[in-house]
Amino acid sequence: APVCVLVLGMAGSGKTTFVQRLAAHLHGRRCPPYLINLDPAVHDLPFPANIDIRDTVKYKEVMKQYGLGPNGGIVTSLNLFATRFDQVMKFIEKRQNASKYVIIDTPGQIEVFTWSASGTIITEALASSFPSVVVYVMDTSRSTNPITFMSNMLYACSILYKTKLPFIVVMNKTDIIDHSFAVEWMQDFETFQDALNQETSYVSNLTRSMSLVLDEFYSSLKVVGVSAVLGTGLEDFFTQLSKAVDEYEREYRPEYERLRKTLEEAQNKQKKEQLEHLWKDMGSVCVQGSTLAGPDDASAMGPSELILTRGTLDEEEEEERESDTDDIDHEVTEESHEEPAFKNFMQETRMKYQRSNPNE
Repeated sequence: APVCVLVLGMAGSGKTTFVQRLAAHLHGRRCPPYLINLDPAVHDLPFPANIDIRDTVKYKEVMKQYGLGPNGGIVTSLNLFATRFDQVMKFIEKRQNASKYVIIDTPGQIEVFTWSASGTIITEALASSFPSVVVYVMDTSRSTNPITFMSNMLYACSILYKTKLPFIVVMNKTDIIDHSFAVEWMQDFETFQDALNQETSYVSNLTRSMSLVLDEFYSSLKVVGVSAVLGTGLEDFFTQLSKAVDEYEREYRPEYERLRKTLEEAQNKQKKEQLEHLWKDMGSVCVQGSTLAGPDDASAMGPSELILTRGTLDEEEEEERESDTDDIDHEVTEESHEEPAFKNFMQETRMKYQRSNPNE
């Protein structure tokens, strides 16, 4: 199965450039990825998307039709697209032998994806079928201030708990500034406190408290320094991605399979309840209208029981019925003696059952 890589990050962090670099790197390894663009507001994509939300939803038309601003338009476009995501899943399944990686680029407004119902639907649909990893891209050059760095880390932490998936932080733009200062802040609490001591605002006190809380988060966090522009750090990224996939298989897949099983059980229960309602409806009609046999006659079973036994005979019985022409003639003769009203009722009931259970 392909690995689904969900690329998230703040506006301007270099997500799309990072996706472009990943795609180029994989093409260079003769391992072309399957690329999906979920940003309806992007003007020009620097990579050829296999599935593009812009082909399905016209962002500006959505804004006009619903009287929305830019962010509302993006949210609504993503919601509309999420209703068709089952089709996207079918495309991914068809290509799973050809592509080892499925890379998904998300909207620049990160909260649109992480805190919307559509983002949850898309994430859970992918994670319940394929090994999935969340990649959080952050702008290292903008995180040199300890308070801005902490804000980024808090957002990363919230996404980790929201998505419940393996998580990699990609510290992008290392061509501008090396990410070693950020790694040191994460590994050495005292160093981060020293940097904070130079800040005297109220926010610095809050940040100091938060850094204690995030200590546990840092300890198991996968961090990679990358330059999407130069293409450096990608080998390290794929090493971490491989570890994240192992983590998914070990810790997350059993949970998603349990959720899928629970969902199937709920659907089966609903189907069973619909059948029971149908059974009651058909049974009551039969009791009121049946004049064909006495109460002790075996043929007096309700029409619902007749329908439920249709097509469930053993193979041997079916073969006997197909091979014995006398039985067939006999059945035709018996059918011709049926009450016309009862015959019509049976046809209507069969149609009603088929409408209630189109998948059977």
